[in-house]
Amino acid sequence: MIGLLGRKLRMTQLFDEEGKPVAVTVVEAGPCIVTQIREERERERRFVQVGYHQVEGKKLPKPQRALFEKLNLPPVKVLREFRIETPQEVYERGQSLTVGIFNVGDQVDVVGRIKGRGFQGPVKRWGFSGFNETHGTKDKHRAPGSLGGSTFPARVWKNKRMAGRYGNERRTVQNLKVMRIVPEANLIYLSGALPGSRGSLLTIRARKQTGGK
Repeated sequence: MIGLLGRKLRMTQLFDEEGKPVAVTVVEAGPCIVTQIREERERERRFVQVGYHQVEGKKLPKPQRALFEKLNLPPVKVLREFRIETPQEVYERGQSLTVGIFNVGDQVDVVGRIKGRGFQGPVKRWGFSGFNETHGTKDKHRAPGSLGGSTFPARVWKNKRMAGRYGNERRTVQNLKVMRIVPEANLIYLSGALPGSRGSLLTIRARKQTGGK
């Protein structure tokens, strides 16, 4: 089982078997269409390219539009590639994938981009405490402090935590439980919070099995 593409809708809550409330995120996942299947024979790996969000062809760049015309498939806005983990999985070009590939109780991983917050100082970006509010502190309450020595190294070390762009980074949330599936509305309810704002693109994939206990 590979995965689906979707968009984040909202958060709400459901009740588990014991009657306890569980925070969930509602995602509109799919339907997605299989556009291409790629093989790496040297490494014995197979990949499936999946498209999401069907649009008019004139809204796409000309090279991308020509690709869908060549494949004889409806144009889609977003393309992502998944690796086929087991040889038993068989997919065909043009195949439609829906939330039906998941079952209630499955464990999934979700990939998205967190909210962008623009240029921020070190207190918000890295959680610095700042200087004291009293005892002679002036205009330095949210300053980063010393950036390094003067004699040695006489420069700022690389990767020093300083002010800069904050957010809009790729994040993966692992081991989320599928709480509910509504096939007729292409909705899937996942436990916990997901990265991004409402309407942002998400990738839902089956949880990777790792070795060990």
